Amino acid sequence: MTTTAALLTFETNIIISLSEPLVNSWPCNPEQTLIAHIPDRRQIVSFGSGYGGNSLLGKKCFALRIASRIAKEEGWLAEHMLILGITNPAGEKKYMAAAFPSACGKTNLAMLCPTLPGWKVECVGDDIAWMKFDKQGNLRAINPENGFFGVAPGTSAKTNPNAMATIIKNTIFTNVAETSDGGVHWEGMDESLPEGVTITSWKNKPWSSEDGEPCAHPNSRFCTPADQCPIIDPLWESPEGVPIEAIIFGGRRPEGVPLVYEAFSWQHGVFVGASMRSEATAAAEHKGKVIMHDPFAMRPFFGYNFGQYLSHWLSMADRPGAKLPKIFHVNWFRKSPTAGFLWPGFGDNIRVLDWMFRRVNGEAGAMPSAVGYLPCQKSLNLQGLRETVDLDELFSLDQEFWQREVEELRKYFIQQVNDDLPNEVTRQLELLQQRVNQM
Repeated sequence: MTTTAALLTFETNIIISLSEPLVNSWPCNPEQTLIAHIPDRRQIVSFGSGYGGNSLLGKKCFALRIASRIAKEEGWLAEHMLILGITNPAGEKKYMAAAFPSACGKTNLAMLCPTLPGWKVECVGDDIAWMKFDKQGNLRAINPENGFFGVAPGTSAKTNPNAMATIIKNTIFTNVAETSDGGVHWEGMDESLPEGVTITSWKNKPWSSEDGEPCAHPNSRFCTPADQCPIIDPLWESPEGVPIEAIIFGGRRPEGVPLVYEAFSWQHGVFVGASMRSEATAAAEHKGKVIMHDPFAMRPFFGYNFGQYLSHWLSMADRPGAKLPKIFHVNWFRKSPTAGFLWPGFGDNIRVLDWMFRRVNGEAGAMPSAVGYLPCQKSLNLQGLRETVDLDELFSLDQEFWQREVEELRKYFIQQVNDDLPNEVTRQLELLQQRVNQM
């Protein structure tokens, strides 16, 4: 797979401990930071941007914003997506790509430890995918990065043991807390400290759990080489890329959105991607529990007009001989009004990937709904699940919720895209409204 863009690489061999307090001489004024892109010149201008993904200019700035413009001109896709390989108990392997906003489990899914016996997941990349159709019509994807730049808080041996194994050496940590015995610490690490070990917060102040503020910045990061990942895919550096058979969209939706559904068609799948909404996170510029629009998880990363971006995605269906992947939407984060999350998540997400895998093979049952194809009763493999799951509530569709969703989407498309909105996306919104009104 060749493009005019260069690959981003980095290498770290040592971590240097400071013997004296760090003096911050970075030219940063939080009120007047600047990150700008001039796609025609393939140019990035940065002044004092401390946001994680912008601090490495080869990452979001080049590999997504500038690269998405290059991809539009050359007929491929540069996307904010993980890439994983998944092998079933019979030894059959497929590759999937997935787009989630920050803090929606992207790295956790890319490094999944399956709870279903016999399944294996391998990681090609956890953040960015460059995808291009080959001469046989297969959509092939590469990971243009050489490492992982993950959010530290919430990463633990329980949530992502493979990430914890990856960052054990040759890793740079930013804005995490430091322990008095030379280690690092953050919220959600779930590791008890040895007796007598104290914590210095990311603000370089002594810290205790009674301080009322986190010891690590919510957007603190680890930066580590990908080849240290214990489940790195054998083809993760293949220049031809890996063949993508399923694309997954998703977000953090506490209510209304089912665990998983499949798009009716490629066109409907593009609409599903355009309709993505998610609870805001520390990696975004907004604070609080606000449900934000984040189409394709690319809202901060589009390198050109959003309407033209949608037309570019839709145009993939017009390619002669193109083997279009199935498109799915997932929501690991639906909550019960009284009992917390309805789905256990983490390693049990393999049960949803298993259904997708079988859908790609034409084996798993599905039934049409207002939003897409839902798993038929008993088509999700729940064998060995340790927690009781209320599937009726997990997959329920509330008409009033989805009527509000339709109006929110219509308002968003008018305000953000307007005349540039492709007619097909407008048609898909009208079809959704018709199906919801018939519920």
